[in-house]
Amino acid sequence: MSRYFSQKCNLAGVWENELGSQVAISKVDTDGLLTGSYNTAVSVSGKPVSTSPLSGYQQKSDQNPGGPTFGFTVNWTSTETTTAFAGQCFMDQNGKEVLKTMWLLRDRVEGATEDWKATRVGTNVFARVGHR
Repeated sequence: MSRYFSQKCNLAGVWENELGSQVAISKVDTDGLLTGSYNTAVSVSGKPVSTSPLSGYQQKSDQNPGGPTFGFTVNWTSTETTTAFAGQCFMDQNGKEVLKTMWLLRDRVEGATEDWKATRVGTNVFARVGHR
């Protein structure tokens, strides 16, 4: 069963979350290094946000009966923020792949006294919309 999940849940492809944001993983190499891009459908400023590069890792363990864990960071090109995602790939009740993630978004602030407002946390569930 672990081979089914590790092969089936390769992150390469296009994934969309419940807000309409898309992650496009263009490559996952043999060491689990992944690269791609993130196109967000949401913006705090109300201004469009450019598609931004991402990079991270997918675990390649055959000992885990569930889907692989992964993490990636988005380097936003049109804002002074960085977002780190961590998650795991699962099969939903219909047998479709889903990525359950938690994220931390860090805004740049002017000084340490403003640090309290610089980090947001949230969750997203992504479903595959495009194949590898």
